Amino acid sequence: MEFCSLFSGSSGNCQYIKTENTTILVDAGLSGKKIQQEIVNIGEDPKKIDAIFITHEHIDHIQGAGIMSRRLNVPVYANKKTWDAMYPYIGNINPENIKILEECAEIGDLSVMPFDISHDSAHPVGYNIFYKNKKISIVTDTGCINELIINKIMNSDLLLIESNHDEDMVLIGPYPWPLKRRVLGEFGHMSNDTAGDLISKVVKRGTEIVLLGHLSKENNFPQLAYKTVENILKENSIDVNPGICLEMTYRDKSSKIYEI
Repeated sequence: MEFCSLFSGSSGNCQYIKTENTTILVDAGLSGKKIQQEIVNIGEDPKKIDAIFITHEHIDHIQGAGIMSRRLNVPVYANKKTWDAMYPYIGNINPENIKILEECAEIGDLSVMPFDISHDSAHPVGYNIFYKNKKISIVTDTGCINELIINKIMNSDLLLIESNHDEDMVLIGPYPWPLKRRVLGEFGHMSNDTAGDLISKVVKRGTEIVLLGHLSKENNFPQLAYKTVENILKENSIDVNPGICLEMTYRDKSSKIYEI
């Protein structure tokens, strides 16, 4: 199984997962043109996409979903509340490509299972993606962490996790107070420190690759996110590079391709 973060950040998100027989996207939060071009840039064929899975209805996760579905005749999977919330924004698509996902979807040789997270949207989810005995977990856009999330991402071979903001940067930054309160609240986003604490709980159970994602453009920067998380892991006696593979994703370009 291969994984590549095509884009990850507050300006748009799209994750690419491929096996020998199946290709899916998780989110399509940029224009269809940009997403397709980035797939070509990593040496792959957009026409081979089998499905798009949506985490929630915010525009940085759904912007290209409608055009991608219409252009490539690809089904779009989301739970019912998310579909109800996003349908007016993605335009008409083939009714056969509207897929309501509540428990598990089998797409080719992949199994895709959603789990609940905490965000100010209709019904936000993270995803576990299984191929044979391998597991990828994606969890972004969550303002708090609970035992359900911890249990769902435990024993992942690759984990993409939100490291959205530095709390001090939010507090002293230009955002108006209601927006600061949203970002820092239980239905907002995960901070660098929270990400580090969460990772330190799950990597001891077998996670090999951890990618930090969904960084805020205004309230974070890659070096700060990386160093904060790295320090927390070292404080918990977890070795990093060598040790677990801790790397970044990017808002304006793809990551490297990880083979699981």
